[in-house]
Amino acid sequence: MSSPPAVDVREARGAHAPPKPRREITTAFLVSRIAVLAVAAALLLYALPPLVAARSWPAVVILCAATAAIAYLYLTRRFVPAKYLIPGTVFLIAFQVFPVLYTVSTAFTNFGDGHRGDKRAAITAIESGSVRQAPGSPEYSLTAALKGEALVFLLVDPATKQVQAGDAAGLTPVPGAQVGVTGKVLRAPGYTVLTAPQAAARGQDVTALSVPTPGGLIKANGLSRAVEGRATLVYDARCDCVQGEGDRWAADEGQGYFVNAKGQHLAQGWQVNVGLSNFARVVTDPTISRYFAGVFGWNVVFALASVGTTFALGMAVALALHHPRMRGTKAYRIALILPYAMPSFAMLLVWRDMFNRDFGLINQLFGVDVDWMGQPSTARFAVVLVNLWLGFPYMFLVTTGALQAIPRELTEAASIDGATPWNGFRRVTLPLLLVALTPLLISSFAFNFNNFNAIALTSEGGPFPAESPQVGATDLLITYTFRLAFGTGGAQFGFAAAISVFIFAIVAIISAVTFRRTRRQEEVYA
Repeated sequence: MSSPPAVDVREARGAHAPPKPRREITTAFLVSRIAVLAVAAALLLYALPPLVAARSWPAVVILCAATAAIAYLYLTRRFVPAKYLIPGTVFLIAFQVFPVLYTVSTAFTNFGDGHRGDKRAAITAIESGSVRQAPGSPEYSLTAALKGEALVFLLVDPATKQVQAGDAAGLTPVPGAQVGVTGKVLRAPGYTVLTAPQAAARGQDVTALSVPTPGGLIKANGLSRAVEGRATLVYDARCDCVQGEGDRWAADEGQGYFVNAKGQHLAQGWQVNVGLSNFARVVTDPTISRYFAGVFGWNVVFALASVGTTFALGMAVALALHHPRMRGTKAYRIALILPYAMPSFAMLLVWRDMFNRDFGLINQLFGVDVDWMGQPSTARFAVVLVNLWLGFPYMFLVTTGALQAIPRELTEAASIDGATPWNGFRRVTLPLLLVALTPLLISSFAFNFNNFNAIALTSEGGPFPAESPQVGATDLLITYTFRLAFGTGGAQFGFAAAISVFIFAIVAIISAVTFRRTRRQEEVYA
């Protein structure tokens, strides 16, 4: 008996295998791919010329490599998951990870007014700021101009009438320049002469520009005159110090200042790493540590009161409109979300005027004479009330959505079993609502813990006691530290970043504890 003919298994499988589905190229797919490639190309064309001009070759290599990788990723049919994950990852790093890391790194520096640049920039600012006109030094007619995008001085020598261009590199002759009868340069080949309004708009740049000369520096004296002078403070690299005016300031790398023997320092410094000093200042500085605990306590009360009141009112309104016998719910819902739709800053300013003691609507409406923002208790009640009005529409919206997801059979079964409406709400509806809304309540707590606008635009942190004008009764940590870091003493970004890290840690700990306690409830009702 002959054996059956051999059959190739691969051919048999191929005969019965379903055909591979063809990938459908939709319009949305093409538009998204073109959009990503267009953005990448635009960033390359925008960032490449300045990087090449600055000779920042590592950045050029990274930019070109990233653009090539994006082009390869979106021009090939492979790596489909990466096409969706990489844009989200890039945005996550750019808008979440990088700001957090930058804030933390800034907290360990003295970055702020007087410490914005490096040591070389500080030396230049010190020498330029100490320039004084020397006796007999020439005075030039000044015309502000641009060479490309850079600001330059077009200087007319009063003796020779020659025109020279001055910038940070020095003086350069300008042949063919046309000078008017007033001494102003009208035209200059290769330069764009600025009009008086244009020069006035760049007044700070004009004042900051210094043109080095063999005898000193040329500085602007207004917008039409420039004088040559000498720096009274000069940096000496041999001793790493600044000398002049009968004194000597040595560089202190720990503070980022030039300090003399008396402990006095020059106004201009440079950015240095100060370690944990910004964090230690919160504990050791009596003007901060003395009030930190009180402000923190009120901060917690304000956040909890804001979340509790807005959730209670929003849930009550949502329950009322969710009742099956309720009519006209659409009109009510539109009216109730109006506070949420209005610009919050404008509403906060309106509420501040409503609480005014002299002409406020609340005092006139109720016929009382209450200084709402002048007493700690009334001011705190007022800011919580304003935040309740602004915040309850959000809670109303999310609670309405959560209620619609709860089957009515559960509440009907509870009523059939003899449960009263209150017991049905407390035993069935509320636990299910909390399971769905607990993450939103925690995020609302974190938001209100740092609700700067609610305080700054209504009470401005006040009222302030006479013995402590720096901290008010309604100050939150964020408004208190904002006043300390950006008050009359100038901007202290490093200190503000350290306080931000403190606030982040506090909110993170409270949120983590709350999530851990509510997880058990989620497991019970899952």
